[in-house]
Amino acid sequence: MKTIIQIVLWIGCIFLGYLIYNSITGPIEFKKVKQERFGKVVAKLKDIRNSQEAYKTVNGRYAGNFNSLIKFVDTGKYVITTQKDSSFMRYDKTYQIDLQKDTVIIDTLGFVSVKDSLFKKDTRYKNLMDVPGVSGEKITMKASVIEKSGYRAPVFEAKVSKSILLADQPKDLVSRENAQISVEEVNGSEIIVGSLQEVSTSGNWPPIYDKKDDQ
Repeated sequence: MKTIIQIVLWIGCIFLGYLIYNSITGPIEFKKVKQERFGKVVAKLKDIRNSQEAYKTVNGRYAGNFNSLIKFVDTGKYVITTQKDSSFMRYDKTYQIDLQKDTVIIDTLGFVSVKDSLFKKDTRYKNLMDVPGVSGEKITMKASVIEKSGYRAPVFEAKVSKSILLADQPKDLVSRENAQISVEEVNGSEIIVGSLQEVSTSGNWPPIYDKKDDQ
C-alpha cells in the first residue's frame, strides 16, 4: 500500500510539474505562433491594400470582390504622365489688353502593368482571397461609398478573424487574445485593413509587423 501511495504521489508531482511548466511556456509558444501567423496575414492584407489603391487610381472606386480585383491586377495598366507649368497670352476683353494665363500641360508618356509594378514576377496576387496557412478559409472583403463632409468617398475593408488563425491553440489564450487592447498588439478579434465607416486604408496592427517587412 505504501508503494502504491508513493507511485500516486510521484505521478501527482509529475503532473503538477507539467502544469506549472505548461503555464509558463504555453503563453510563450502561443505568442510565437500568433506573431508568425499574424505576420503572414498582415502581409496578405498589405497586398490587398496596394491592389485596391491601384484599382481606385484607375477606376475611381474600390473593387467589391476578389474576382474583379485579381482580374484588374492581372490585366490592368497605369497611365504614366508628366506635367509641367506653362503660360500663354490671351486677350482680355475687360482690360482690352493681352494678359498672361497660367496653365498645366499634362503629357502621357506610356503605360505600365499593374502586375509588374506591384508583384514583379510573383504570382501570389492570384490567391489574394485565401487566408494564409488555413485551408479553405477566405478573407472577407467589402467596398462601399460613404458620405464625409458632403463628399462621397469610396472605402473598402478586408479582414480575418483571429479565431480562424488560432483554431488549434488553447481556447483560454485565444479568448484572451480576442480581448486585446494595447498599442503593441492587434486589438480586437480581427485583423483589419481599411474601414467601411471611415476614409482610411490603415491596418489595425502595431508597427512591429511593418518592421518585419523592412528587415
